[in-house]
Amino acid sequence: MAETINYNTNWRKVASTIYKKPVDSKIFGIVELDVTELEKYVAQKRKEGIKTTLTYLITLIIGRAIRQEVPALNTYVKRGKIIQRKQVDATVSVLLPGGQMGSVKVENADQLTTAEISEDIGKNIANSRKGNENDTMQSKSFLAKLPWPIRNWFFKFYQIITINWGISLPVIGLDSNSFGSYIVSNIGTVGLDTGFASLLPSSNISFVFVLGAVSKKPVVVNDEIVIRRVMLLASTLDHRVVDGSHGGLLFRFIKQIAKNPELLDKKPDPATALF
Repeated sequence: MAETINYNTNWRKVASTIYKKPVDSKIFGIVELDVTELEKYVAQKRKEGIKTTLTYLITLIIGRAIRQEVPALNTYVKRGKIIQRKQVDATVSVLLPGGQMGSVKVENADQLTTAEISEDIGKNIANSRKGNENDTMQSKSFLAKLPWPIRNWFFKFYQIITINWGISLPVIGLDSNSFGSYIVSNIGTVGLDTGFASLLPSSNISFVFVLGAVSKKPVVVNDEIVIRRVMLLASTLDHRVVDGSHGGLLFRFIKQIAKNPELLDKKPDPATALF
């Protein structure tokens, strides 16, 4: 059984009080990731009939990182306390017809393989583009239909009830876990080299992860300068629940798996879960 981790340290109690999400509780981090091996892996999987992408793989790697290295990223603030989520769920931003932004949710993202997460996300994206809305999209549609300023009042009420007090509102399909543990967005596909996403006030997540553009760059490998494919990765973290060190552990794990992507073909060992 995994060792119980105390997230409610004195610092966490103070941080969750002095910072107000998302006004002044942000930590920003950015790294360059060599995706040469990951792209080869994607090409090989596509030959095998598995329609995967770098976005799907990074989503999966983050889930594994939370499971094995940084369980603190799988927490949120509720009534002044840091709460551990019961499972690792991911939300992936997708571009819908007409330039609209949508999202799909992947449950238990840490327990999947490359084939499984690719099939899961692929099916959800196909449904979204056909107009079949998930709970999050339905709640967005509901909120958009409300006239202003009722829309503003309702959103503030929703934040207090679901985010601050941790009470679910099943009528509109929203609760403290509606967006899962983290959000992944690939802005490189829309022409941006990199960027930092906002910590959505309604998401109650501890971090948002952004994939930037991929380009060729000279990199030192075994003391030799070679041309490699490099992607810019950026993350915005909620300083109320995590510190910069947690972001460092996350990026380090991603770099390790990017060099050995075949590890994603196997189900993770149950003993590796830290919560």
